[in-house]
Amino acid sequence: MTMLSPDAREKLLAQMVAAARDAGALIMRHYAGEIVRREKADKSPVTLADEEAEYLIIRDLAKIAPGIPVVAEESAAAGANPDVSGGVFFLVDPLDGTKEFLNRNGEFTVNIALIEHGRPTAGVVFAPAINRMFWGCGAKAFEEHGKNPAKQISTRATPADGMTAIASRSHRDRLTEEYLAHYPIRDLIAAGSSLKFCVIAAGEADIYPRHGQTMEWDTAAGHAVLSAAGGRVTRLDGKTPLTYGNARENFANPSFVAWGR
Repeated sequence: MTMLSPDAREKLLAQMVAAARDAGALIMRHYAGEIVRREKADKSPVTLADEEAEYLIIRDLAKIAPGIPVVAEESAAAGANPDVSGGVFFLVDPLDGTKEFLNRNGEFTVNIALIEHGRPTAGVVFAPAINRMFWGCGAKAFEEHGKNPAKQISTRATPADGMTAIASRSHRDRLTEEYLAHYPIRDLIAAGSSLKFCVIAAGEADIYPRHGQTMEWDTAAGHAVLSAAGGRVTRLDGKTPLTYGNARENFANPSFVAWGR
């Protein structure tokens, strides 16, 4: 499948934003009530909110882009991975940060990304509990927070007095600390889910290293927003771009670093 035109991509992104908003509303209905946790085969948590939000997103994407396959977390866990050899597909994490959802700290997101030949070219990240939405494609990224109008966002130049690093709230480790020791880090903040990419995209932090396994649906939407805001995501060497569509590895990512400007 060929790359989408910029106009087609922007129109599709607007519909992806609407799908994420609908999924977020569904998730918040669960968040307001009793949350029953189950465990998947890999011992990671899952809830009914994950499953219902994924069903809604897949249904909406099938309506707006019926020819584009969807790789989604819960479907993949059940062994349902579509053929992505055409190079264009969606990556969906219906509820990124299930642990944050269970802990009720608000730092969970809906992630929807468009992948074109290994690159995340459009993405939306919605944190419904804090009503913060990010989206981007091309060279433009936007944020909508609460009732405030949408504003364009961009990464910042590294501050002269040092960098602000952001790390996972649930997955901090010694390797992350050792990696950051090579940089002039002034502050270290923690956040859950794909919000870490978006905080860098909004110019509120400068670097996010992640060691250990993540999945492509965890990172693609945030990666797309960050790229549109002027940032990048690489492997640990700081040069090799993080790419997507590695079906042979079951869509697992290598360790990576997200960078601001």
